[in-house]
Amino acid sequence: MSRSAHPAGPRHADVLPEGHYSAPPADLNALDPKVWAQTVERDTDGVVTVGGRPVTELAEEYGTPAYVLDEADFRARARAWRTAFGADADVFYAGKAFLSRAVVRWLEEEGLNLDVCSGGELATALSAGMPAERIAFHGNNKSAEEIERAVRAGVGRIVLDSFQEIVRVAHIAESLGRRQRAQIRITVGVEAHTHEFIATAHEDQKFGIPLAGGQAAEAVRRALRLDGLELVGIHSHIGSQIFDMSGFEVAAHRVVGLLKEIRDEHGIELPEIDLGGGLGIAYTSDDDPREPHEIAKALSEIVTRECESARLRTPRISVEPGRAIVGPTAFTLYEVGTVKPLDGLRTYVSVDGGMSDNIRTALYDAEYSVALVSRTSDAGPMLARVVGKHCESGDIVVKDAFLPADLAPGDLIAVPATGAYCRSMASNYNHVLRPPVVAVRDGQARVIVRRETEEDLLRLDVG
Repeated sequence: MSRSAHPAGPRHADVLPEGHYSAPPADLNALDPKVWAQTVERDTDGVVTVGGRPVTELAEEYGTPAYVLDEADFRARARAWRTAFGADADVFYAGKAFLSRAVVRWLEEEGLNLDVCSGGELATALSAGMPAERIAFHGNNKSAEEIERAVRAGVGRIVLDSFQEIVRVAHIAESLGRRQRAQIRITVGVEAHTHEFIATAHEDQKFGIPLAGGQAAEAVRRALRLDGLELVGIHSHIGSQIFDMSGFEVAAHRVVGLLKEIRDEHGIELPEIDLGGGLGIAYTSDDDPREPHEIAKALSEIVTRECESARLRTPRISVEPGRAIVGPTAFTLYEVGTVKPLDGLRTYVSVDGGMSDNIRTALYDAEYSVALVSRTSDAGPMLARVVGKHCESGDIVVKDAFLPADLAPGDLIAVPATGAYCRSMASNYNHVLRPPVVAVRDGQARVIVRRETEEDLLRLDVG
C-alpha cells in the first residue's frame, strides 16, 4: 500500500495507511493507565467506568458517539502544571486543543491562564468569565476586528506574528488610547516532533518572524518605536507531540541570544520568554511522555543556564500546554455497527462515528489505542481496523489494533486520548452530526457541549 497522495485527495481509493502494530497484548481486557483518564477502570461486571459511571449508562443516556471527559483528571492535570512551574512562571492552556465555557471555568478556578487564537475562542473565554488580563491572543492573521476586540477587552498579551501585525496592533491600540502588552513570535530554525528534532533552517512556515537574516531583530526595533505597544517578551514554538527536551535547549539558546542582542542594542532586558507548547502525551502504550514537574525543571534549568552564560537576568518563563492537559482526559465512545473479516488481512470494525469526530488519523497518520468497554471477553485477539461510517476509504479511526475475536454489533468500544483536537477539528462531513462532550465527575455526568441536531444543520442552510 502507498503513502503517496492520490489525485482525488489524501487517503482516497486504495491509498491507505500502512499497517503498524506489534504483538497482541497479554490481556485484551486490561486498560493501560498511560493512555486512559485517571478514574477509568472496569467494574466487577467488566464494564468500563469513568468517574464512577458505567459507559453503558452514559451511552444509553447521551447516545453514541460521544466524547467522555474525566473532569477530575482535567483539573488534576491543570493543577499539576500550575504547581510544577510555581509562582515565578505562567502556564497558558492552549485553547485550540479543546475549548468550551466549562473548560474556561475549570482553568480559571485552577489558576491557569488561557491562550486563544481566534475571535471565537476569545468570545468563549470572555463569556465564561476568564479575566482578560490572563488571556494571550495568538494567530498569524488576526483581523482588525479581532485585534480591536482583544485590545478593548484588555487581554494580557497579543503575540505579534508579522511586520504588518506589529503596525496593525500598535495603530489600533493607539487609536483606542491604549498601550498593548505584546510578544513577538520568532522562528528559531528548530523543528521538533516526538523524539526527533532538526536544528536547521525551518523558517519555511507561516508562523513567526525568522531569526535568520536579522529579521527578528528588526521586528524588535520596529515594535520598540511604536507608542501603542509595550514589548514584554519573545515567543517561540518548535513543534508538536514532543518527548525529547533537546529541541527546547537549542531554541532557548537562540532566543536568549536575541535577548542579549536586544540588551546590547537598546539597553533593555525583556522580562518574558514564552517557549510555547507541543509537549507529547501517550496515545499508545509505546509512548512515554514526561511529567509536568520534569518538564518544568528541565526548561527552567535550560533558560537559567543560557541566561547566566549571556549575563542576562532570567526572564519569566511561560509555557502553553494544551494537548498535555486535555488530551488524556477524554475518550470517544462508539457503538459497533458491523464487523467484516477479510481473510488473510484484518477485520474491519465499523462504528457510528469516524473522521468527522476524529480527523487526526486521516490527516496526520495518527495512532490510537482502542478497547472493548461494555464487557470483558475471553476470546482470542483479532487484528482489527476501526473505521467510521463516512463515504471515504480513508475514514479510519484506529489503523491497526487487537480486539477480542467475539466482538459483535452493539458492543461499545472506546478510543482513549481523544481530548485534544478531536472535538476542535470535528466536522459535518456527509452531514453527520458532531457528538456531545459529556463531563463526568464523582458519579455525576453532564453535557458541556451538546450533540448537534439536524435542526442545527438546517438552520444554517438558508436556501
